[in-house]
Amino acid sequence: MSRRTYDLVTMGRSSIDLYSNDVGAPFEEITSFAAYVGGSPTNIATGARRLGLDVAALTAVGDDKVGDFILHFLRSEGIDVSFVPRKPSARSSAVLLGIEDDRFPLVFYRDNAADLQLDIDDVMATPIGAARALELGGTNLSREPSRSASFLAAETARRAGVPVFFDVDFRADQWHDPRAFGVNVRAILPLVDVAIGTAEEFNAAMVSDRADIVVRDQQISAPEIRGDLSENLRAILAMPIGPEALVVKRGGEGVTVHLRSGETLRVPGFPAQVMNVLGAGDAFAAGFIYGRLHGWDWHRSARMGNACGAIVVGRHGCANSMATEAEALAYAERHGGL
Repeated sequence: MSRRTYDLVTMGRSSIDLYSNDVGAPFEEITSFAAYVGGSPTNIATGARRLGLDVAALTAVGDDKVGDFILHFLRSEGIDVSFVPRKPSARSSAVLLGIEDDRFPLVFYRDNAADLQLDIDDVMATPIGAARALELGGTNLSREPSRSASFLAAETARRAGVPVFFDVDFRADQWHDPRAFGVNVRAILPLVDVAIGTAEEFNAAMVSDRADIVVRDQQISAPEIRGDLSENLRAILAMPIGPEALVVKRGGEGVTVHLRSGETLRVPGFPAQVMNVLGAGDAFAAGFIYGRLHGWDWHRSARMGNACGAIVVGRHGCANSMATEAEALAYAERHGGL
């Protein structure tokens, strides 16, 4: 019997996300949290599924109640979790988020994270070569065995002609040395078709001096990373083998798409009422991948991503707040179209 195929396989982080219900309050004054599912590849899987794509998740959870929580949500969304292993010696992850006036402090609980125990056998058991696209994130590369498993997944996709979407996903505190992030990202880029990240993340991918990365307070989602973005993007696109496109997320300003051909597209965003910026980039990636898999050009795909991101920033959670296809298309139509 032939194996089922998928529009998209996402690989990497999963967690229970606890978001402050006390919007605007300092973190130390939080009195309660709402529970959601998170982790960049898991958010993207949910966003893509709500847009109508057939999605399988390749993550890992512990043999614990948090793992039950994550899997229950993914199943309820219609995401195939057949390839998600339990790792009894590890723990499912958790993330706490504060929503202050203009800050979103994060606290990660990822010691012995189950998703970083994804291994080569887990990848070999997943039909990546039969998918229409693979998405994976930079945090996957921070530990073994997930690092080698991610390289194998990208190699498998590349051999099968499956496009690889790479979320640069720099989380400073997940690395023993921030320079190691760049070393690993540069190593995997020859296997990537499209890389998506913020200006800071693309700079981090090319950083060579620890002093160029400045992390203040607990805003580890947005460290200051010194570097010449234009020069770094040119260096990546000049690699003999590497991404066809680099997509730089610029918040409310939209995105720029830098193509190997030398063309740069500036794609405007949509108006949004911002409650919480976390998850917006993952919503963008889901919409962008949706567009590319529908055969849309770079500009229209990025506009779809921007519409999905604009919807999520006005909501409380990440995965749980992703837009449906109808919502995203209607939102875009109300604000100038795709």
